[in-house]
Amino acid sequence: MTAANHNPAIVESASADVRVLTWQDEAATAAFAAQLAALPEVRNAFITLHGDLGAGKTTFVRHLLRSLGVQGRIKSPTYAVVEPHEVPALHIWHFDFYRFDEPREWEDAGFRDIFASEGLKLAEWPEKAASLTPPADLAIYIEAIDETQRRVTLRTSTACGRRLLQHWPQ
Repeated sequence: MTAANHNPAIVESASADVRVLTWQDEAATAAFAAQLAALPEVRNAFITLHGDLGAGKTTFVRHLLRSLGVQGRIKSPTYAVVEPHEVPALHIWHFDFYRFDEPREWEDAGFRDIFASEGLKLAEWPEKAASLTPPADLAIYIEAIDETQRRVTLRTSTACGRRLLQHWPQ
């Protein structure tokens, strides 16, 4: 397994594998999450979320999970590292690798099996487990512009990710 690239390019390219969006407010975040949830490719995607503390990674995940039909409380997996969710015909795993620092945890926790199985995998702070994860189908970089606006860069290097990106014009 090769290491995934979890760092954005210093200079944005005009590549077909990159989209840059602006979310004006949380409603725009929710609308993007709903659009993404409606795409069939997302059901077996690995999506990584990048950004500073407070950028909106977990907020986006909550909107995505709600759009996929997850009911009840959606909590951050910061301490548990992973929170599983199930909706009809879909397994979802939400990882938060912020406190992850021992590669042995990967095997002990069964993460290799999770990544080999069908379902949506979402990972916050993926750089903490970069040498262990597969390349992201969709890497979402969230940067706070101000209290409500977010600059969002979508990046991919996989066929699944390219199919997802085609829904957002260049």
